[in-house]
Amino acid sequence: MAQVLEFKLPDLGEGLTEAEIVRWLVEVGDVVAIDQPVVEVETAKAMVEVPCPYGGVVTARFGEEGAELPVGAPLLTVAVGTEPGTGQPAFGPASRSGAEKETESSGNVLVGYGTAAPAARRRRVRPAPVTAAAPVAAPAPAPPPAADAGSHEVRGPVAVVSPLVRKLARQHGLDLHTVVGSGRDGLILRTDVESAIRATDEELSAAAPTVAQGPAPVSASAGERIPLRGVRKAVAEKMARSRREIPDATCWVDADATELMAARAAMNGAGGSATAPKVSVLALLARICTAALARFPELNSTVDTEAREIVRLREVHLGFAAQTDRGLVVPVVRDAHSRNVESIGAEIARLTGAARAGKLTPAELTGGTFTLNNYGVFGVDGSTPILNLPEVAMLGVGRIVPKPWVHQGELAVRQVVQLSLTFDHRACDGGTAGGFLRYVADCVEQPAVLLRTL
Repeated sequence: MAQVLEFKLPDLGEGLTEAEIVRWLVEVGDVVAIDQPVVEVETAKAMVEVPCPYGGVVTARFGEEGAELPVGAPLLTVAVGTEPGTGQPAFGPASRSGAEKETESSGNVLVGYGTAAPAARRRRVRPAPVTAAAPVAAPAPAPPPAADAGSHEVRGPVAVVSPLVRKLARQHGLDLHTVVGSGRDGLILRTDVESAIRATDEELSAAAPTVAQGPAPVSASAGERIPLRGVRKAVAEKMARSRREIPDATCWVDADATELMAARAAMNGAGGSATAPKVSVLALLARICTAALARFPELNSTVDTEAREIVRLREVHLGFAAQTDRGLVVPVVRDAHSRNVESIGAEIARLTGAARAGKLTPAELTGGTFTLNNYGVFGVDGSTPILNLPEVAMLGVGRIVPKPWVHQGELAVRQVVQLSLTFDHRACDGGTAGGFLRYVADCVEQPAVLLRTL
């Protein structure tokens, strides 16, 4: 006998309590297999395809594209089992495999991925389907954009992939059908929407003198309110909690990076191939960090406040700050302690590319034990960053610039960098933090110190 089972939005990762529906991958009436992805959602960390643990016929969907659902809210219902009197499965052809006939549920909804990891990581590109949660009424003449912030979507699909772009357009009452995309195959990008918004504001400003005298209406661009959602909301909550809970302190030192830059040039020149991957400064600094953490394991730990214990971690999962169109993210290089410079550099390059494409998985954004923050790319020398909970330390790196420096007793122009270490004072004292930072600086100034560990 057929049974209708409800599939709820699973826990998608550490600290994530909600997700936005980006694209439904199934319609009501579709037959789904066990662990088949049924919906693509966007969390504060990544885009994820959520697989359903049941095999059967989709009988209902909950939530339209763009809707935000909390973890545990119903996603869809599936009819599983056999139809009375027929002996045939209610959810597909009788030719299913024996394994599928034995069970209609994998029973394995994993945190971060749904059910099966391979299925969850697979991303498919398909046209946005029409939501089948309710009968669709005949289309009415489109009202002016300002009358309904979402009215521009009823005229059919537009070349937009990012839900953030759609939300930005809705907030400003912009009809996406009037926007020409500059991306590949006419894809509408965020810059296209921002340009269209500015053009609209300029037109309104130019028309203002013709309005009869009286109280001036409030401009749409004045006093703009931007909802704290997605990445920005997650960052705000985590940083606020970190600042409330952690007694952090920062120490810093200037270091002569001339020899480090020379060593990097020599390593890249020794490759023998112009197409070979180049060793990056970030990869060298990451390898220096892992060597320093081996000497000062107190900084590769976490504080268990309930048990009142400091937990020292065996593995180093190195996070690095990356700025993307979706905001600041911190991808994690797994098992960085067991990698050499080339391996770390290759993984940083892979994760950076995935971050810019918005394809990082929750697993690639969580589980870090120490963070390397290269704010020098923004053209600044120093910073006092907020720690990335539950980590207890973060190394900051400023820009590397020519400066006057006393070298071998004489004044010279050298490549100088400012290094800073922010640490949780519960996990260690200033002596440990200073020892770590001094070792890092020594490796920057004399890369030969690392020869026995590279």
